[in-house]
Amino acid sequence: MKIAVAGKGGVGKTTVSGTVARALARSGHTVLALDGDLNPMLGVSLGVGGEQTELIVAARQAVAAGEEEHAPTIEEIVKRFGADAPDGVRMVIASRVEFMDPGCMCCGVNPVNLVRQLEHGERTVVCDLEAGIGTIERIETGVVDVLLVVANPTGKSLEVARRAIEIADGITEIVVVANRVAGDSDLELMREVLGDRELFVIPEDAVIAAADREGLAPIDLDPDSPGVAALVRLAERVAGAPVAA
Repeated sequence: MKIAVAGKGGVGKTTVSGTVARALARSGHTVLALDGDLNPMLGVSLGVGGEQTELIVAARQAVAAGEEEHAPTIEEIVKRFGADAPDGVRMVIASRVEFMDPGCMCCGVNPVNLVRQLEHGERTVVCDLEAGIGTIERIETGVVDVLLVVANPTGKSLEVARRAIEIADGITEIVVVANRVAGDSDLELMREVLGDRELFVIPEDAVIAAADREGLAPIDLDPDSPGVAALVRLAERVAGAPVAA
């Protein structure tokens, strides 16, 4: 199964990606987490930490500088340029080389191509897409199985979500994740913009906010907090089976 996570920058899509990936892994899924954002922070939400995430970025930059050999296949990219995260998740930063060579597999790859070419089989792929809608416009039918569109109850966030849904509708299954919801008025605002589409609600949660400030994975800080528990239920919704917290 391939899961992509999209939304405006700052809506919490990286937290959603990392927590869903960890929850799936805790339930026995073999999970590959791909960071496709321009500002690669998925490692923090996975529990790898900021320092280790920077080392992964540095490995790809070393290839561009000619200090390391190139990786000729997708699986070699996963093996050589990835890192192990808690609960057995494997993490890869999709493309962070300053000077891209489209003729080279590991330097020319972009997030959509990496997701497209990965053979998932028994493996579950969770990809934190670049903020905005640009990447979604390049996703064809069959590239991903589920698109999680993350939105906050704010005008700009909802407009990006509305456009993302419009682009992806009919291409893949869409689950709209209403993140940082404080009450009924927030949900009413979101429904005004997004219509009667089902919203999977993630409540405002001090634990998730604290994890963000401290550079920790929310699922490590408190797996029973309301927001984290809701994200575990989201993983169940996507997987179609109970998921361990």
